[in-house]
Amino acid sequence: MEISDEVLCERVARQDAAAFDVLVERYQQRAYRLAWSIVRDAEEARDISQEAFIRLYQVAGSFEGRAKFSTWFYRILVNLCLDHQRRHRWWHHVLGRADGDDRAAALDRVPAPDPPAVDAVLKNEAIGRLWVAVDRLSPQQRAAVLLQLDGLPTREIAAVLKCSEPTVRVHLHRALMSLKKIMRVG
Repeated sequence: MEISDEVLCERVARQDAAAFDVLVERYQQRAYRLAWSIVRDAEEARDISQEAFIRLYQVAGSFEGRAKFSTWFYRILVNLCLDHQRRHRWWHHVLGRADGDDRAAALDRVPAPDPPAVDAVLKNEAIGRLWVAVDRLSPQQRAAVLLQLDGLPTREIAAVLKCSEPTVRVHLHRALMSLKKIMRVG
């Protein structure tokens, strides 16, 4: 029988390294993808997702179980990503890569790495165009879309993004409308 994430988090709070390893194994790939979807840089996404796990280990005792573990953890991760975006925004302007700038490096347009079986599908031209369109969404819209694709309900996405459920629905609606428009034009 598989131990729940919530129980594992309680064990991590008691400095159980094995429980921490299980949580890292369960969430490492999703954490990286979510971080990458927001910051759009492979190295930064790896660093931020690792930082989120370090933070998890440090503050596991503050998990009160009022939300699912995944919601609580994703909130830590998204906050770290958004903090990173705010701290590094000036750098993108210096490099000429402000929002909406089509001169972004080719690596920034590559979809987040996926398991090998899916890599072949991701090379499809339509998927590539979709990721270019996703690049144009705001970080909050990208996070909301990815969290929804990961199966989180609107209530939990709102908790992760620290906003109301109607705001999440607005983010998702605007993201969908933008993606439709961009895909039609592109």
